[in-house]
Amino acid sequence: MHHTPFLAMILSGLLGLATTARAQDVAEGEDHFVRFCATCHGADAKGQGPMAAVLLVQPADLTTLSAGNGGVFPTERVVMRIDGRDPLVSHGSPMPVYGPFFEGDDASMKTSSGQPILTSQPIVDLVAYLESLQSP
Repeated sequence: MHHTPFLAMILSGLLGLATTARAQDVAEGEDHFVRFCATCHGADAKGQGPMAAVLLVQPADLTTLSAGNGGVFPTERVVMRIDGRDPLVSHGSPMPVYGPFFEGDDASMKTSSGQPILTSQPIVDLVAYLESLQSP
């Protein structure tokens, strides 16, 4: 049996798929934040957006996520909060209000422990932007 050419073809195809993923794009993430998140979290991401007063649960200050997690950005928690796997009822329905928008090309990112977490490219970009906002 000569499975080697077949296995090589499959491996080559899988490697090709892996290289189609985009890197994290902080500028795209900022655009997503301004469009979908700033209304509640504020343009400065400190939780004081124009809708904050009417929410049951006040929006978090997204610039202090690392500080509130021992200096480590909580990637997995943030991804799961945005994509709805860790729902937060603050506007009468679970986060995210814009869930269908954040669906898209599959992408992954790594947590601080190196564990990959599967999500969508818009969420990868948004999380990269939020991580860039963290206070030292």
